[in-house]
Amino acid sequence: MLYSLYCGIFSAYDMPFIRILLLAALTMTAFAGNSILCRLALQDGGIDAASFTLIRLISGTITLVVIVYCQSAKSRDAQIGPITQVAFKGDWFSGFALFTYAAGFSLAYTILPAATGALILFGAAQATMISFGFIKGERLSRLQSLGLIIALLGFIGLLLPGLAAPPLKGAALMIIAGLAWGIYSIRGKTRKQEQDHNRSGDAHPAITMTAGNFLRACLFASALSAALLSHFHVDGMGILYSISSGAIASAMGYSLWYTLLPYLKSTHAAVIQLSVPAIAALGGAAFLGEAITLPFMLAAITILGGIALVFTTKKVSSNK
Repeated sequence: MLYSLYCGIFSAYDMPFIRILLLAALTMTAFAGNSILCRLALQDGGIDAASFTLIRLISGTITLVVIVYCQSAKSRDAQIGPITQVAFKGDWFSGFALFTYAAGFSLAYTILPAATGALILFGAAQATMISFGFIKGERLSRLQSLGLIIALLGFIGLLLPGLAAPPLKGAALMIIAGLAWGIYSIRGKTRKQEQDHNRSGDAHPAITMTAGNFLRACLFASALSAALLSHFHVDGMGILYSISSGAIASAMGYSLWYTLLPYLKSTHAAVIQLSVPAIAALGGAAFLGEAITLPFMLAAITILGGIALVFTTKKVSSNK
């Protein structure tokens, strides 16, 4: 059944099915890996949250610059050097949104389990993007509205006081991170559309723009580290986890995602991302010893099922 579902999603595209499936699996695992690596770094006091954020963003920036350089070297259309491309691509608002996501993410994971954090992050980000579409004039069908209500009920159920409820401070920080990630994603889509209409010799504008935003986010993260200097502490493993999160799970994960996106419809891309909280839950159980409780499973099924219904059902006509 799952094989048939994946075939239905990918069979219409030119890239071989196995390659697309592998790219999708690697990308979603990388995204979920950020949650696991952050928890591993923070749970044993190996590094403070601000330092994790800064090292993650710096290592991500360096890796993305290297990727831009390699892509530019292969492209005959590149007119300017990769460092210049990165310095002038992206924008400060997107850089701040990226920093807000990364900082809220790290601070929240000083409190939250990996699976719960990933689910709250994903739910808040998707809610932000759905709300933006509604503000822009997109209207939901009855089934989509039902899906949104189901997802909201699951989200409320997850956060209600009780045995399964996450700490309020951690949940609030991750919601802020999710809102920031949603805003960053919206701006990235808008900027990509602008790039498509106004190309400047950059053969891979999405990667270059991401690198520019990472570079700007590093400056904000440096200010946060200075403000929280009294909490500074690092060890070798904490640094290793931070670099792995930035270079592999973030930078390389985004590069894989941008490679995959041209072969996916927007609805399929959204549905594939539903796997991230589930992968984080499995990783949390395997590497962190975190329990997957029945209340969490019910909340996850409700939230992700509702979001899936929103993205897989046709919209009604938009208001002009």
